Amino acid sequence: MEFALDITKEVRRILDDVLSLNGRSAAFTHDTPLLGAIPELDSMAVVTLITTLEDQLGLVVDDDDIGGATFATFGSLTDFVSNKLAS
Repeated sequence: MEFALDITKEVRRILDDVLSLNGRSAAFTHDTPLLGAIPELDSMAVVTLITTLEDQLGLVVDDDDIGGATFATFGSLTDFVSNKLAS
């Protein structure tokens, strides 16, 4: 039996784990700013976040896929993950 993946829930969980947000991601909406707004999301955290998304969700993220816009908001990140999983 296969269950549909709740991408928003999974991205929220991974963000919370990788950035040690202690549940703060529960309040994130589609428009919540990430890069530049959350001090925990620095360049090293972005690399860890990408690796964790790949490992846990089975994504393949190419260097060309990654830009500041991907991590601009919670919504842009979840949309990115949705698009990667759909392709």
